[in-house]
Amino acid sequence: MLYPENDPQGQLRAQAFRSELEKAGWRIGGNLQIDFQWGTGDVDWVRAATARALQSSPDVLLANGDAAAFAAQELVKKIPVIFIGSADPVGDGLVQSFARPGGNITGFGVMERTLGAKLLGLLKQIAPNTTRVAVLVNPDNRTNTRILALLEANAPNYNVIVVSAPARSVAEIETAMAQWAKESNYGVIVPSDPAVNSRRKLVVELAARYRLPIVYSLRSAVADGGLMSYGVDIVELFRKAAIYADRILRGEKPAELPVQLPTKFEMVVNMKTARALGFDMPASLLVAADEVIE
Repeated sequence: MLYPENDPQGQLRAQAFRSELEKAGWRIGGNLQIDFQWGTGDVDWVRAATARALQSSPDVLLANGDAAAFAAQELVKKIPVIFIGSADPVGDGLVQSFARPGGNITGFGVMERTLGAKLLGLLKQIAPNTTRVAVLVNPDNRTNTRILALLEANAPNYNVIVVSAPARSVAEIETAMAQWAKESNYGVIVPSDPAVNSRRKLVVELAARYRLPIVYSLRSAVADGGLMSYGVDIVELFRKAAIYADRILRGEKPAELPVQLPTKFEMVVNMKTARALGFDMPASLLVAADEVIE
């Protein structure tokens, strides 16, 4: 898990994974042991955590995030692997095809092609005067770079210019957001990335300080005071990953379990934050939201 152990959003994902396995008849701590690796999402930590997990010779490995998926591909040769991540599992070389992945890896992608347009549209709804869209990007995350490309491709349709800054460290995040705050026409998009998400409270605090409109890709940031989010329901993917884990533990092969693309997305709005920052949320947006935090 690419979270500190005391992170409530990480615990939600872990509990979803455990609960689905228990529904399938497994007894956690009885006939099934689960070892979560808790920490941040930087590449070095992910490789070390993957190596630690392999020391116990698990029957299945769950890799959360792009960095974990590619570390598992490199380090794990025979143990079945389920990944949650990647915008293009075939293009990234994780699997041979969606229908028949081949090898020891299968899992769940986290992006669909309309995401760039959707994020830009939402940002323009809450901040119509935005002319420059800034994106916090982890350059080590291939999904981040693909989302950035989608945003750039759709930018002319929304009369905006897309710029980006690396966000692998606290210093990079602080520098970028301070720079963007110097002008009044900036809006920000934060794609899903474990390393950035582990520092989401810092991003939320800086957004409040600089009064920047931000659309996140994960609900967790909005639960911690962010303005709004739109993206794949990650908790749901952990439930689906548990179903695949159950099937593998009962004898099915990863090579025969198709890679799935996300079908459930969620939009969350924090009205307390909107009022505090002075953003007027359109009624149509609130009606469309899956959750409104008051």
